[in-house]
Amino acid sequence: MINLYTAPTPNGHKASVTLEELGLPYHCHAINLSANDQKASAFLALNPNGRIPVIQDPETDVVVFESGAIMIYLAEKTGQLLPTSGARRYEVLQWLMFQMGGIGPMMGQANVFYRYFPEKIQPAIDRYQNESRRLFEVLDTALEDAEWLAGDFSIADIANWCWVRTYRWSGVSRDDLPNLDRWLTQMKSRPACRTGINVPAAAPKKILTGEALDNFAKGAQTILQT
Repeated sequence: MINLYTAPTPNGHKASVTLEELGLPYHCHAINLSANDQKASAFLALNPNGRIPVIQDPETDVVVFESGAIMIYLAEKTGQLLPTSGARRYEVLQWLMFQMGGIGPMMGQANVFYRYFPEKIQPAIDRYQNESRRLFEVLDTALEDAEWLAGDFSIADIANWCWVRTYRWSGVSRDDLPNLDRWLTQMKSRPACRTGINVPAAAPKKILTGEALDNFAKGAQTILQT
């Protein structure tokens, strides 16, 4: 059984949703980021970078960190969600890298400046929200004549969905993107996707407000500084 070390973040959900979609048995070890579990020596022995998620596969004696690498490993282990060769394989990988190099970093920085920093630096907020929106438009165009990002349903869809679905938290507009909307609804309808985003804890039902938002932001600031 695969050991998954994770927390309820978009990158963490990339791993848990992939495991659910592949039907692989796994044991979830919840990592409390606010308590700095990811900086403990036992965790650093698995990932010296001190970030989630990480998987440990006793069957192959392999440890993998970085969410994209985890997705590729799991897909190749099962022969699913990633073609083994040919143009389709690289189509999947390019959209996976699109998320890792674009959607994730831009939305992550939007979160930092829009939600977490006590000082509201509007040019930075605008920069990252606008770039995230531009990337949403790229996805919308790609999905205009395609059900999925790379032909068949793949790890590329999972990776991008785990981030794009959090657009409200990043303060990014989803208006007038019908193809993206259709794809988001289609992803949400998948039982494995719904299960995976509740690992290791149930996803919030609504955006935090008031004191709950302030407390979450303070916790996030602590994580950002460690």
